[in-house]
Amino acid sequence: MKTAYLAGGCFWGVEELLRNVAGVIVTNVGYTGGSTPNPTYNDVKTGSTGHAEAIRVEFDETRLSYADLLRLFFKLHDPTTRNRQGNDIGTQYRSAIFFQDEKERSEAEEIIKEVSGYWKKPLLTSLEPFEKWYFAEDYHQEYLLKNPGGYTCHYWR
Repeated sequence: MKTAYLAGGCFWGVEELLRNVAGVIVTNVGYTGGSTPNPTYNDVKTGSTGHAEAIRVEFDETRLSYADLLRLFFKLHDPTTRNRQGNDIGTQYRSAIFFQDEKERSEAEEIIKEVSGYWKKPLLTSLEPFEKWYFAEDYHQEYLLKNPGGYTCHYWR
């Protein structure tokens, strides 16, 4: 089992699409990439913590490679908009891959090069070293499963 940390805008939509992918075992939403310890949603939504709304994906590498997970990540959000997905605007909605080691960083760089030709504008996805994960509040976990009419700007492209 391997874990990846990705940010592609509002975490509800990213989680909803990835939780159903073959090889994905567990998804959780939370916060990473900032400097505020133990942030809450009310902290992160201000954009002042440096954290992104992110998803933690545990997956079976024998069924889904890290590279293929990243390819899917680039199909479910618009990586050409800076700090924005749909109506969600701010650094907390940035497109980011949080790498855990140099192998992941290198793989992410390769996938960014590979998929950049599919977009008309330059990719603005940041590569950031993973440092600490904070789980979002319980009501955010599997939010769109619990609230099927809830807001999302994510879809398979």
